Amino acid sequence: MSGWRLLLTRPAQDCAALAQTLADAGIQSSSLPLLEIEPRPLAEHELDAVRQLDRYQAAIVISKPAARALLDLLARLCPHAPGLAWFTVGAASAQVLAERGLEARFPEGGDDSEALLALPALGQAIAGPGARVLIVRGEGGREWLAERLAEQGARVDYLELYRRRLPSYPAHALVRTIEAERLNGLVVSSGQGLEHLQQLAGADWPRLARLPLFVPSGRVADQARAIGAQHVVDCRGASATALLAAVQQTAAPAP
Repeated sequence: MSGWRLLLTRPAQDCAALAQTLADAGIQSSSLPLLEIEPRPLAEHELDAVRQLDRYQAAIVISKPAARALLDLLARLCPHAPGLAWFTVGAASAQVLAERGLEARFPEGGDDSEALLALPALGQAIAGPGARVLIVRGEGGREWLAERLAEQGARVDYLELYRRRLPSYPAHALVRTIEAERLNGLVVSSGQGLEHLQQLAGADWPRLARLPLFVPSGRVADQARAIGAQHVVDCRGASATALLAAVQQTAAPAP
C-alpha cells in the first residue's frame, strides 16, 4: 500500500470515481466534496443558443458538469446536433460527450485552457471570417480563453449551465475529517475548489497549509502558494491519471 491518505474534494460523483481509481493503485483516500453543482435557470436567449447551434463554428465544453448539463439540454431542445467542431479542455469531458455520440477534440498534453488554445484543430475551426464560438461552462470562471479567441477574430458567447457552491458542513468538519482519517495530503481540482478549501478551514487553515497539496495546474499552484500552502504539487492536469502519476512520483510524509 502507498503511504498516502488523501482528502478528495471534487463534487460527490467525481470523488467516488477518483477514490476507486486511487484504491485500485493502493492509495487510500477520504472524500469531503467542496463543490456542489446546482443547475442554473436559463433565459430564453440562452436556450436559443442551444436551439441554434448551427450559428457556431466551434463549441468548447469546459468541464464534466457542463458536458452532462449540455447533453440534457440537447436531448430536449436539439436532439440532432449540427456538425460544428466540438472541443473540451480534458479527456474526461470528451468522454462524457462521446457517450452521446459527440466526438470532441482535446489537448493530449494538458488539461487547461492554455493547452486547448494551442490545439491546431481549434485554430482551424475559427480560421474563417466571422467565426463564432460557444463556451459551455459553469457560472463565472476565467475569461482568458474567450479573450484569446477574440484576439484571433472570433466572436465568443457563453452558455453557463450551473453554479458551484460550497456545501454546508459543521464547524471544523474539515480538520476533524483529516484528523479522524489520519490524512496526510489534500487534493483540489480547481481554483474555486482551493478557495472553498481555505474558506471551510477558516482558522484551521495555517495548520492545514502545512500538508502536501495536489493541484491541477501551475496557475492554481501559484494561487495556493499565495495563500500560504507550503508544499504544493502541480499534477499538470485535472484528470485522475494526472493525479495518480503525481502521487506516485511524490514521497508521502513520514508518519
